[in-house]
Amino acid sequence: MGSLTLRTQTPEQTRALGAALAGILRERDVVLLTGELGAGKTTLVQGIVAGLGSADHVQSPTFTLIREYTGRLVVAHVDVYRLARIQDVVDLGLEEIGEGNALLLIEWGDAVQDILPPERLRVTITTFDPAGSDDARQIELATEGPSWEARWGLICTLANAGSPA
Repeated sequence: MGSLTLRTQTPEQTRALGAALAGILRERDVVLLTGELGAGKTTLVQGIVAGLGSADHVQSPTFTLIREYTGRLVVAHVDVYRLARIQDVVDLGLEEIGEGNALLLIEWGDAVQDILPPERLRVTITTFDPAGSDDARQIELATEGPSWEARWGLICTLANAGSPA
């Protein structure tokens, strides 16, 4: 498992990081997005979806649970924050979205990681406050599994893709 920590100073930089990450993502990938409320999980997803070539408006799936977008890949943007039981997540049928080929972007994914495939990218977003910036974020990318190990070099290129460290 590899881990890389990046920093962004603005929502636009967070979206740009998401767009750069989109070039690495494949069908059936699972990306767990973690961080406190308002950390920027949906902002990163906006960048990923745009980077996949979709012009769809991306918003949080907090109340709808799943939002689907189509670009280079079918994306299932899932929010499990309000689900009380693991069975509620199973009932969503995530494995069937996009005929089983969807890229899964799961907000609050750490809560349900035990029922998800072990191959995944974990994205942890935290706020930090250099010089009073409300928009600064620290974004840790941690890979789990052989398919991500094979892409580790591509993940490392994100550090040079305009993300200030």
